[in-house]
Amino acid sequence: MAGMASLRATVWGRVQGVFFRAFVESAAERLDLKGYVCNMPGGEVEVIAEGEKSSLERLVEYLRTGPPSAQVKEVLLDWGEYTGNYSRFSIRY
Repeated sequence: MAGMASLRATVWGRVQGVFFRAFVESAAERLDLKGYVCNMPGGEVEVIAEGEKSSLERLVEYLRTGPPSAQVKEVLLDWGEYTGNYSRFSIRY
């Protein structure tokens, strides 16, 4: 689909225990993106999102900022092809 893409983002810093996942879920829903966000064992947060490339780029801006209690140190991005594998955006536990 033209203009559609997927994104895998890994976010490091103080991003667990600070409502980062809820922040990402809210932003992704507003941007009409599909996928999920989850905490990783090493303390980072992983985001898998699909949708319009411009909306994904806006999500990246949110990831680099985070909620007020977070301290984002680094965001690693891996862009890919849109798959349509997700029906909504959710928090995975």
